Amino acid sequence: MQGVWFALGVALLAGLATGIGGVIIAVGKQPGPKLLAGGLGFSAGVMIFLSFAEMMPAAAEYIGREQPEDAVPWWVFTGFFAGVALIAIIDRLVPMSINPHEPLEPGGMGNGAGIDPALLRTGVMVGLALALHNFPEGFATFVTALEDPRLALPIVIAIALHNIPEGVAVAVPIRVATGSRWKAAGFATLTGLSEPVGAVLGYLLIQPFMTDTIFGLTLATVAGVMVFVSLDKLLPTAEKYGEHHVAIYALIGGMALMALTLAVVQ
Repeated sequence: MQGVWFALGVALLAGLATGIGGVIIAVGKQPGPKLLAGGLGFSAGVMIFLSFAEMMPAAAEYIGREQPEDAVPWWVFTGFFAGVALIAIIDRLVPMSINPHEPLEPGGMGNGAGIDPALLRTGVMVGLALALHNFPEGFATFVTALEDPRLALPIVIAIALHNIPEGVAVAVPIRVATGSRWKAAGFATLTGLSEPVGAVLGYLLIQPFMTDTIFGLTLATVAGVMVFVSLDKLLPTAEKYGEHHVAIYALIGGMALMALTLAVVQ
C-alpha cells in the first residue's frame, strides 16, 4: 500500500507542475522570448534523452522477461510508434484554436496583443483539452513509479518541465479573458489535477491486468509520446519565438541534466 501512495504522490507532483506555469503568469510580467524558448528547449531535451536513454531500454528489459529475445525489439518499437501515432491522432482531433500545445504569438503574452482570438474566447476549453492530454500521462507516471521507483525522479522532472509551459498556455487566455491573475493560476493548477485522477482510475481499471510485457509497452508508448511532443510542439514553439540558439543550448542542457540525474539514481 505504501508503494501505491508513493506512486500517487509522484503523479500528483507531476500534475501540479501545470500550476507553476499558471503562477508564472500570475506573479508579474510574462517571460520574454529567450526565457520561453529556453524553457521549451530544456523540456524537450529532458524528454528526448529520458525516452531513448532510460525508458526504451527499461521497456526492453521488462518485455524480455516474458517474450523471446528476438521478439523484444519488435515489441518495443511497436509500443514506441504506437505512442507517436496516439498523440498525433489526439493532436489532430483537438481543434487548432483550442489546442493547448499550439504556440502563442511572440510578444503577445500578458497584454492581449498578438494572442489568437480563439484562445481568448475559449480559455476554459484550453484547460479541458489539456486535462484530456494529461489524463493518460498521469496513469503512465503512476504505473512507472509503482513498478520501478528508480524511474520516478526522472519521470517527474520530465513531465513537470513539460507541464510548466502547458500551464502557461492555459493561464494566458484565462488571465486575459477574466482580468484575474489568480483565476488563471488556479485554473491552470486544476487542469493538472487530471494526472492524479488518471492515475487512480487507471490503477483501479487496468492494474489488475498488468504484466511485464504490458508495462514495457507502456514505457515504450510514453517514450513515443514524449519524443513526438518534443519534436512536433516544444521545439517548433521555441523556434517561433525566434531564439534558435537559446532553444538548442537549452535542449543540450536538459539532456546533460537528465544524464546526470540518471547517473545519480542508478
